[in-house]
Parts: sequence; C-alpha cells; structure tokens
Amino acid sequence: MSHTSEPSSAMSGGTDVLVVGGGIIGLAVAWRAAQRGLSVTVADPDPGGGAAEVAAGMLAAVTELHYGEQTLLALNLESARRYPAFVAELEEVSGRSVGHRSCGTLAVALDADDRAHLRELHALQLRSGLEAQWLTGRECRRLEPMLAPGVRGGLRVDGDHQVDPRRLAAALVVACERAGVELRRVRADRLLVEGDRAVGVAFADGRELRAERTVLAAGSRSGRLGGLPPDALPPVRPVKGQVLRLTVPPAYAPFLSRTVRAVVRGSQVYLVPRADGELVVGATSEELGFDTTVTAGGVYELLRDAHELVPGITELPLTEARAGLRPGSPDNAPLLGPSALPGLLLATGHYRNGVLLTPVTGDAIAETLATGVLPEEIRPFTPDRFRSAAPVSQEQLV
Repeated sequence: MSHTSEPSSAMSGGTDVLVVGGGIIGLAVAWRAAQRGLSVTVADPDPGGGAAEVAAGMLAAVTELHYGEQTLLALNLESARRYPAFVAELEEVSGRSVGHRSCGTLAVALDADDRAHLRELHALQLRSGLEAQWLTGRECRRLEPMLAPGVRGGLRVDGDHQVDPRRLAAALVVACERAGVELRRVRADRLLVEGDRAVGVAFADGRELRAERTVLAAGSRSGRLGGLPPDALPPVRPVKGQVLRLTVPPAYAPFLSRTVRAVVRGSQVYLVPRADGELVVGATSEELGFDTTVTAGGVYELLRDAHELVPGITELPLTEARAGLRPGSPDNAPLLGPSALPGLLLATGHYRNGVLLTPVTGDAIAETLATGVLPEEIRPFTPDRFRSAAPVSQEQLV
C-alpha cells in the first residue's frame, strides 16, 4: 500500500478506514479490516440494523439463479463456499449463534406453467454446473407433508442454506467491538472532499472525522450521502420488501424441515423455518422509494400465496409484519471496490443477495484496503462498469 508524504489521518485524530453504514455488509468490512491491523470506525445511528432486520437470510446461490446473472452466480457460489468457516469464526469470536442451518431448499410448482418454468430453471442450473434434483409432486410431499396436494413437481437443492440475519448482525457488532472497531452511533451527513479526494465525513451532529479511506456501505441509502460528486454517486435504489414472521407451536412441529419457495400467480413466495420455531414468509418486491409502510395488501398477498403453497400456515400465530429496503442496482449485482473519487470505496447494491455475499464482501474490501490489490473475484463488480471500460488506477485503490 502506497503512502503520501502527508501525515496519516490516523495520526491527526482520524482513522485509517471509515465505514459509512453499519448493516451486515459494513460491519463485515469493518471487522475484516480491523483484523488486518487497520484502525476502523463505523458510522451508523443503529449498528446492526438496516435491511438485515427484515431479511429472511436464505443462502440460496442455486435457487436464486436468474437468467443473465451467471457472473453474479460465481460470486454467490464463492461466498456460499466461505460461509461455514465465516460462521464458525464469527460465533467463536462473538460467543453468539447466528442460526446457520444447512437444511436445503425445495422450490415447487403449483401449476403447469410454473412446472415448465421450473424445468427451464433446472436446465439452466445443470448447464451452470449446479446440483439440483428434480422431484415429482408426490416426492415433494413426501419430503414436506404440509405442502398442498396440488404441487406438480419441484427442485431439491441441498446446497442452499440459511442464517438468521438479525443474529448475524448482532454477532458482527460484538466481533467488531472486540476487534477494536469504534462504533459511532450517529449518521454520516456529508462526505468531506479535499483536492479531489475523499478525506472523511461530517456527521449529523456537526462533528467531522477524517479518514485515509472511506467505505460507503449504506445499503439503499448509499446515494443519499451528501457531498458525493456526480461521477462517484452509486446508482443504488431502494426496493421495498414486506416480510411476515409466524411462530410454529410445539404441537405443529415439525412444520417444515427446509426452506420452501414457489412462484404463485407470477409472484415469488418463500417460507423459511428457523430452528427456534420461527417461520419467515416473504417477500413482496415493490418500487416505492423509501416507503417502509406495512400494507394490508402486502400482508394479504403473502398469506394468500403462502396458504396456496402450505395450507396449514393459516393456523399459525402471526407475530410480526415488517417492511425493509433492498439496495437495488441497474444489473442486480453489487458495487464493490474503488469509486471514481480517490479515497472512496463502495460496498453496496447487493439487492437480494446481501446476506449471502457478506463473507466475500468483507474479505475482498478488507484485502483491497490493506494491500491496494483488488481481489479477482470482485473485479467484475467494480463501480466503473456503469461509467466506462476504463481500468481501475492504483491511486483509486489506495
């Protein structure tokens, strides 16, 4: 890593790395950077909050595969490969369970059209070298007896796992604190720019913090940080998702043994059973700006679709309804690495894969910060793909 002759910001009361945003992505970056020996500060009014508060936590690299997203698939698979070791280390460091379960996923079809679509997805998965097993409707119901009698077939994917994002976020907060990360529980209001370089932020309370490098990891709000030059503004937008949480009473257990998902009347619905008896049902997808209102229509649609898939769900107590904001990008893939503004890196735009991509994002951004070298796995996802084909300069990296 190269250094200028200027005194480091860490020596002048600042920090080596300032992470704007304390969701699971920002916390993972901060934790890994601190492990590399860098002084790190996270700026967020509520570290551990954000989209993870609402997310279901499916680690579904295979069943989340979409046409045209094969490049993203490689990153998803690499992060999924890292997850078991990441979980083991995080749980040991924090002393907290993150609810990791390797229970697999069953994606099912409820009518002939859905069955044809699922067959096409299965073919794409096989062409992509993925493991997924086609089951008849009867075989699906044998695996999951609570499924509706009308299920026409399905895909069994044992490699897709799950984690509890709320527990994951809480464990990352503890891990950061134990690694020496300073958590500033205040909102970063404006990026400080001097001489065409990011040098820190001004906070909502009027104070400032200087930093050698700033990492913007504020999820759907990444584009709302003041002071961002137009060419460094991340093209990230909020995509609303409403999610329900129900409780499976002991008398109903086991209700589902694995994640079950389907397309019902063109809408995706999934049911994620936790080991503690919680059942997460999601998720709507709505382009409504920064609105996080839970609506009667959203709750109705989720329950209606989930009931078609698993009729017994209407007997379960409904314990929570929440809405959150996924950070969408123009190509549904994250923005990782240096921005157009030297000193500013991005770790945002993860859309529906934020939980899955937490390990690889933390590792890759920390490596970039510590060594000045952009890891191979994130090179297809640098923000400059939305600007031009210009290569990343060393100055931008360090």
